[in-house]
Amino acid sequence: MCGIAGAVNFKLLYKQIDEQMLHRGPDEQAGYMVDNVDLYHLRLSIVDIGGGKQPMHLQDRYTIIFNGEIYNHKEIRSLLNLHGTTSSDTETLLLLYQQFGVNFLHYLEGMFAFALYDRQEKKLFIARDRAGKKPLYYYRDKEKFVFASELNCLKGLLPLQMNDQHFYHYLRLGSFYGSCTPYKNVSELKAGHFLLIDCTTLDITDTCWWSINDFYLQTHTDNFEQSVEKVDEYLNAAVKRRVESSDLEVGSFLSGGIDSGLTTAIASKYNNRIKTFTVSFDGEYDEAPLAKLVAEKCHTNHTEIKISFDHLKNDLEKICSNYGEPFFDSSAIPSYYVSAAAKKHLTVILNGDGADELFGGYRRYVPFAKYDFFKSHGAVKNTASLAKNLLPPGHNKKSKYNYIYRLLSLASKNSLEIYLSAGVDIMEDYETNITANGMNYLESMRADFTAVANAPISGLRKIMNMDFNTTLFTDLLVKMDIANMAHSLEGRSPFLCKDLLEYAPGMDDSFKINGSTTKYLLRQLAKKYLPGELINQPKRGFEIPLKKWVEKELRDVVFDYVGAPDAISNQFLQHAFLTGLLNNTIKISAEKRAKILWTLLSMEIWYKKVYLSK
Repeated sequence: MCGIAGAVNFKLLYKQIDEQMLHRGPDEQAGYMVDNVDLYHLRLSIVDIGGGKQPMHLQDRYTIIFNGEIYNHKEIRSLLNLHGTTSSDTETLLLLYQQFGVNFLHYLEGMFAFALYDRQEKKLFIARDRAGKKPLYYYRDKEKFVFASELNCLKGLLPLQMNDQHFYHYLRLGSFYGSCTPYKNVSELKAGHFLLIDCTTLDITDTCWWSINDFYLQTHTDNFEQSVEKVDEYLNAAVKRRVESSDLEVGSFLSGGIDSGLTTAIASKYNNRIKTFTVSFDGEYDEAPLAKLVAEKCHTNHTEIKISFDHLKNDLEKICSNYGEPFFDSSAIPSYYVSAAAKKHLTVILNGDGADELFGGYRRYVPFAKYDFFKSHGAVKNTASLAKNLLPPGHNKKSKYNYIYRLLSLASKNSLEIYLSAGVDIMEDYETNITANGMNYLESMRADFTAVANAPISGLRKIMNMDFNTTLFTDLLVKMDIANMAHSLEGRSPFLCKDLLEYAPGMDDSFKINGSTTKYLLRQLAKKYLPGELINQPKRGFEIPLKKWVEKELRDVVFDYVGAPDAISNQFLQHAFLTGLLNNTIKISAEKRAKILWTLLSMEIWYKKVYLSK
C-alpha cells in the first residue's frame, strides 16, 4: 500500500507531494524522470520489503509505480512461467506487461492503481482495480497530464479551479458521481478502467476492462447448498491470500456483525493468534460483547478499544480535510479514530467491506426483492404520493413508521429519484430548493441509472448493481481508504476478491433476501463459523449520533460554517430554505435536517480549509 504521483510535460515537486501524501508511504520515497515523464512513489513496505523498491524498472524499457497488493502474483508467475529477480508483486506486473501488453489485467486478484511507462512506445498505461479500492485522480489540459493517489496532492501541485456543476451531484448523492471531482479538468479514474496516454501527443484512451454490470446479467444454476459451498470456498481463498500475502502481521477489525465475524473466523484458521480489534462508543450501541464471543470462539488476541468523541470539535476540520473533497458520510469520523487506534498495534488490517453490496445486507433491499420500483406503474406512484402527502415525516430513522414513510416516498417518484430516495436520501423531497437555474445537472448520472433500470434483471439486482457503482465506489471505499491511510494502515477486503465479485451477482435473489431476512446466504454460512447469538443480528454499522451532534456538540460549528455570510451553500440553496434549515423552522424530520446540515458542513469545511488554502 503506497502513494503514487506522476506527470507528462510537467515537473513534479517531490517536496510538495511528500507534504500531502507522506502518510501513504512513510517508509521510502523516490522519483524517476525520463523523456517527458516524471514518476514518484511513496512506499509503505509490506511485501518484499527488501526487493520491492519503486519506481521499479524492467530492462531499459519499462518503469512502474504501483499502489496496492496483488494477492495471487506468485500463482501467476508459476502459471505463466514468469521469472524475475525479486519476489515483489510489482515486478510481476512488469513481467505481465512485457508479455501481454495491456491485456493482462484479468489475471489479477487484488487491489491496485498503477502507472507503467513504456519508453520505446512513449506510452503511459494507468489502471485501476475492479472495485476501485485504490484511488487515482488525474488532471488534464492541452499541455500536460498529472495524476496522484489523492486530490489534495493535485491541489498542492496545480492551481485548480472549483467545478460548480459537480456540486449538484454532491447535494443529491452525497458524493461526486462517476469520474466527477470538485475541480475543473480533474477526473477520477473509474473502477475497472484503464488509461493509455500517448506521451508525444497527449491523446488519451479510457477503456472499461471490467464491469459488475455484466455479472448482474448472468444467472447461475447452482442451488442454495452449492452456492453456500462456493462462497465458503472463495471467501476462504480470499482471506488466506490476504493473511499470507504480507511480510508484516495482519489483524482484523471485529464488530458484532456477520461480515467481520466471518472474515475473522476464517483468518484464525491461517493465523491461530490473529489480533482482532473491536470498538465501542460512549452512549451508543456497544458491539463489544458480541465481538468478544467471536474472539473467544476463534481464540484471537483481542483488544477492545473505547472511542470517545470528546475531541471531535477540534479534530473535525482535520478529518474532513483529509478527503480532499466534500465528504458527507459521518461514519468517516469513527473510522478515523478506529484506524488511529489499530495502527498502534499493526500495519495491515482485514475488514468486511463489500459484503452488504454483494450479498444483500441493507434493509432497503427487502422491498426491492418483492417489487421492482424502477418499473413505471402510474397507479402505484399516484397512490403512494397521496399517502405520503397525508402523513407527517418520521423523526426516528430506525422506526417502522419511518421505514414505511420512506417506502411511500420512493414509490411516488420516477427513475433516478427512486434510487436517491432509497439510498442516501439527502435532498429528496426538498430538491426544488436547489438553485440549479434550469440546469439538467443529473443528466450524466440519469443516463447510467436508466441503463441499469431498464436492464432485464430483477429490482433487487438493479438496486444492488447501482449501489456497487455508486455507494461502494464513491463513499464506502473512499471512506476507509482515507481513514486507514491517514494513519499508514493498509485495509484488505476479502469480500471484494475477484471470485466473489464475479459469482455473487448471479446468485438467485432469494439467496440474498429471503422473506424479510437480509444477507440470507451469509447468515447460513455463519452458522458454520460464528456463535449463534450473531446470526440474526441486524445490520448496524457505526451508530453515529448525528442528530445530537448537529443540535448540541457541533451546533456552533454548523452555524459558524453554514450560516456564514460567505458560505458557498448560499450559491446552491435558496436562502429561505437554508435559513429555515438552520433555525429549524421548516417542516422536516430531525434526522433529515441533521443529514442535510452535515452534508453542507462538510462542503463548507472543504471550501475554506482545502480549496481556499494556499
